[in-house]
Amino acid sequence: MDDSTRIWITPVPPFGPDESGVVLGVDLMSEDPAERMAGVLLNRGHEGQEGVFHLLASDLSARYARHGERLTVDVTASRQVLAHDLADHPDALDQHLAALSGRPGDDDRVTLIHREIVTGFRPAESEDGKQPVLLVEHEGPTTLAELFARFERGECGFAVLPAD
Repeated sequence: MDDSTRIWITPVPPFGPDESGVVLGVDLMSEDPAERMAGVLLNRGHEGQEGVFHLLASDLSARYARHGERLTVDVTASRQVLAHDLADHPDALDQHLAALSGRPGDDDRVTLIHREIVTGFRPAESEDGKQPVLLVEHEGPTTLAELFARFERGECGFAVLPAD
């Protein structure tokens, strides 16, 4: 698989060594304004175990969908929450927010990140919803191995997104 897609199905520290999950890389230095907006919202997390932050579904959430052999993951956010957090942001990201269209049936939710991968993986489901998606914030291009190495050095963190 090409690591430039920045979506991986792999065992990760928050899930445990035997449980695989979906990991998305979020480059805080990306040229994509929507990806940088996701990075702004990562500051809203509530810390769990060291280096792992949990986000409210109203801040950032993920949505899984299957299309044949492809698993897609969309990361969505509230337009109102983004507008509030971007009001004084130096990159004028609020101007890009205005150009994002709402999700069908919910104009307040905007899609910031869309990733897909060919896989047979199906996220676990429970009465609380589907298995969370993990975002790993980083700076610059990287591979999965480097993300984990940076995490071990305390140079990046995981954010746990509720998913449906």
